[in-house]
Amino acid sequence: MTGPPEEHSCLLATFDHEEDLLAATSEVHRLGHPIVDVFTPYAVHGLDRAMGLRPSRLTWVCFVFGMAGGLGMLWFEHWVSALAWAIDVGGKPWNSLPSNVPVAFEAAVLLAGFASVFALFWVARLFPGKKYRPVIERVTDDRFVLVIDQADSQFDASQAEALLKPFNLVDLEERVLSTGGTS
Repeated sequence: MTGPPEEHSCLLATFDHEEDLLAATSEVHRLGHPIVDVFTPYAVHGLDRAMGLRPSRLTWVCFVFGMAGGLGMLWFEHWVSALAWAIDVGGKPWNSLPSNVPVAFEAAVLLAGFASVFALFWVARLFPGKKYRPVIERVTDDRFVLVIDQADSQFDASQAEALLKPFNLVDLEERVLSTGGTS
């Protein structure tokens, strides 16, 4: 359950190239300014490290649900073939593990895949009918936007502009953004 939306006074720095965005993001993070988010038209390699983000827990969700799917299917196959409906087929043993492995593997992959997708949708708050409101109009085409939180009383927009100018800054805009919540 998420709480009410939070209002952030933010500085939106727009760049034309991913290299400029990466360098600017690293510098802003190094200086300790809080980064709210970064918007790019495609995935940028190394951006998570530049922002100082922790590694994703999505791999653990995938692993746990994959193991649950695989072990659950092994248990189900054993229960069906050896306990509930034991049928002698050509003198083969009822509880043959090697014959159960391929189906258990497929169940593990299926459950891990579904769990990863639904966990991603949950964390990113993506749901059917959600309206997309871009932060900057061309961010999905060819712009890279770094959003810096201005909540700190020590934050100065003119200093931030001077900091970001060497990274080929295209535009700098102050805006109040709403994050979190259910909207």
